[in-house]
Amino acid sequence: MEDFVIKGGRVFCYKNNINGEELDIAISCGKITKIGHNLSAEKYLDVRGLYVLPGLIDLHVHLREPGNENKETIDSGTKAGAKGGVTTLVAMANTNPKIDSPEVYFDVISRISKKAVVNVIQSANSTKGMEGKELTEMGLLKSIGCYVFTDDGKSVSDPRIMHRILTYAKNFEVLVFEHPEEPTLSEGGVINQGKKSLELGLQGIPNCSESIAVAKNILLAQETNSYIHLQHISTKESIELIRWAKRKGIRITCEVTPHHLILTEDSITSHLDTNKKVNPPLRTEADRLALIEAIKDGTIDAIASDHSPHTQFEKSLTFQEAPFGTTGIETLLLVPYTYLVTKGTISMLELVKLLSYNPSRIIKLENKGHISVGSNADITIFDPTPKKIITEDFFVSKSKNSCFLGMEVIGEIKYTIVGGKIVYPFS
Repeated sequence: MEDFVIKGGRVFCYKNNINGEELDIAISCGKITKIGHNLSAEKYLDVRGLYVLPGLIDLHVHLREPGNENKETIDSGTKAGAKGGVTTLVAMANTNPKIDSPEVYFDVISRISKKAVVNVIQSANSTKGMEGKELTEMGLLKSIGCYVFTDDGKSVSDPRIMHRILTYAKNFEVLVFEHPEEPTLSEGGVINQGKKSLELGLQGIPNCSESIAVAKNILLAQETNSYIHLQHISTKESIELIRWAKRKGIRITCEVTPHHLILTEDSITSHLDTNKKVNPPLRTEADRLALIEAIKDGTIDAIASDHSPHTQFEKSLTFQEAPFGTTGIETLLLVPYTYLVTKGTISMLELVKLLSYNPSRIIKLENKGHISVGSNADITIFDPTPKKIITEDFFVSKSKNSCFLGMEVIGEIKYTIVGGKIVYPFS
């Protein structure tokens, strides 16, 4: 007899090409044990009419702990993830102190083990202090469990240092996630450089500040025969470069955020909503359309939130002074479902590929990202019908700085299951 059976939901699994078939899923000891019809059990979770998806995997989340618990904590951030259907997230390392030593990494892992309600893969910094000068101790950090390295929040702009990072990463068989930005071109900018920056009288950030860094990292990955994952791609030029690199067989993957897929610089009106101040900035419609085409043709591998919580006070500052960033983990599924799937731009199965299957491949989680016998029972159950306006009351994150406030979304996360345990709704 199984622990319980998820009964009668419409299952979507990219790996097994299950595209909305009504199936039962039996779960025992945190694993999926059977998939089929008319499965029996003492306990049922009746989800007829709902979508059953592999648990979402968010590759890009800022939990802020340690050091900025006024913005977010491991507890609040992972609860926000659970509400968004996220069963696994990759936490960035730009905390205070930075996660650049085994001591700090071990402390954060200890906190995660006590507080997290979803799976957390904690990254460490690529360079000490995120200063881009001296490498962290990759081998030692790997020996205690770390296998994702990133200075996200800043780029590693020195090609010599990035060359060393990629070389060491290849030798130690760890992953490098890189924030592609050339700071000498973006410094002081707060908005996309172009018509909107001129209209609002704000210093702009040019497309080439990203694409130059993308080109550099592609060529360094080719030179070292190493793998690199590029974060929050936002420009058409970057897409062209990544498409070229993939055709050449260079080992590269990339992600895009929902806000860069849905919004443009024209979303920033004269009242200067700082929730739409993000880095990289919201770009033009031409850039957005290039991103859409890139998710359709497979150039973009994953959709990730870049969940960046900030306090209400910080976001109440002027557009020039307010920090970059938007929350996003709670709307990770709702926004692309609403604005891409329901409009016929991509299918539900393609969205599952971008939010579950491909992310699981990128971070090498063989038993996650799909619904198969023997895989982890990490499952998101989604109602595709309700409509709601996103307001601050929607969020369980400590911070409410969503760029989607006031927008209508379709759908609702009904259950989030991690290792066979229902973690949302909260008990």
